[in-house]
This record gives sequence, structure tokens and C-alpha cells, in this order.
Amino acid sequence: MEKNLNMHLRKVLPIIHEGMMERTTYFGIGAQKNPLDAWTYQEILYETRPDVIIEIGTAFGGGTLMLAHLCDLLGKGRIIGLDISHKNVPDIVKQHPRISLLEGDACHNFEHVEKMISKDDRILIIEDSSHTYDNTLNILRLYSGLIKLGDYFIVEDSICHHGLNTGPKPGPYEAIESFVNENNDFEIDRTREHFFITFNPKGYLRRIAITVNNQRFYVPKPATPPGLTHKIKRELKRIYLQLAKLFVKS
Repeated sequence: MEKNLNMHLRKVLPIIHEGMMERTTYFGIGAQKNPLDAWTYQEILYETRPDVIIEIGTAFGGGTLMLAHLCDLLGKGRIIGLDISHKNVPDIVKQHPRISLLEGDACHNFEHVEKMISKDDRILIIEDSSHTYDNTLNILRLYSGLIKLGDYFIVEDSICHHGLNTGPKPGPYEAIESFVNENNDFEIDRTREHFFITFNPKGYLRRIAITVNNQRFYVPKPATPPGLTHKIKRELKRIYLQLAKLFVKS
């Protein structure tokens, strides 16, 4: 690394991707997760305390087991993992008491998933399926109604053709944009990209509004502490004075 500090980010990302896809494991099981994003998932789990995590696309099961272990530490939560096949998922994942696995298409299994959760459950969804535009958008439209106010729907690998020249085009990134343009209940939460390098650009979707019995409810905005408000006003006054001096000089 230290000999390549001037390398362009476009050349760095494929190196990270290759290592992630081929060598990243969790408890010896293939995970295929960007570790920086996986850490962000931990932050979201701790903050939102979901009752159910729906993982659409389990692959080898390493990420699924990681989520189950986080639920163990929190003392709550279970995982519903969906994929076309789970033949590559080891028994340690299949036998974990917090994990239930379903085989088949996520859209076709939606009614089955609905029966596995209660209406009061707080849900976190992680979408990592085929990455095609149509499939990603269909899953967003179908499953987003399960998300409670303030909770998250994560779409993985929106880096396809937006940092990495790989995957379907259009893909998840474009599906995300289409979804938020048609559904103002969700916002793209870019604060979740605080590590800068993410494989899910624009992929952290937070539910900020919901309509119940024709009434609209919103996530409350955090109040600004009184002391901070005073500091902001003082700083703005200082900036305005500086600008005024510049205009006088000009």
C-alpha cells in the first residue's frame, strides 16, 4: 500500500473488490462483503435493534452468520435468508437458532416472508440478489412496505458502473434512484457512507415518512442544543462581517 499512495481511486477499487470477493471470510465462511460496509451494518443494528433482518442473497452464508452473531450480542433479532439455492451454505449457518433460510426467488417468496414476521416487528432489509435494474426495483417496491419509520433498507453493490466496471447496466444504483423518485417515504442516507469507500453508494435507504389512516407521520428531526444554536449564530455573524469587509475592499 505505502508504495502506491498516488494510485487513482478507480484503480484501487478493483483491487479491493478482488480481495473482497475471493478472500474475505467470516468465521472461515465466504462473506463477499466490504468490511467497511459490514461495520456500518453493525452500527445500524445497534441503533435500530431490528426484530427481523431479511437478507436477500445469502451466497455462502458468511454475512448471514455475522448478522446472527450480532443479534446474539444484542440479545434479540433473527435472520430470514433468501437465495435461489443454499447448497453452498455450511451447516454452522443453517443450524444457528436465529437463522431461517428460504430457497427461491425473493419476489415469489414475499408472501411466505410476510407470514414469518408480525406486523409489529421492526425490520432491516439487506438486498444483495441479481443486481439487475428490474429485479432490484421490484424488490424495493415489494419489500419496502415492511420497513418501519426510521429503519433501513440497504441495497448492496450499487457501485456497479459507479466506481467499478462490473455488473448489470443499468443496475442497483439506477434502481435506487428510480425508487426514491417515486417513493418519498424513503431518503438516501449518505451519512452511512462515512468511511468514504463503500460498495453501496446511495444504498442506505431510511424510511422517513409513513401514512397511517390518511395521516402522515415523519421521523422527528433532532433538536439543536441551545448552546450550539448560539454558536452557529455567532459563527454566521463572523462570516457575514468578513464578507462585508471583502465587499468594501472591492
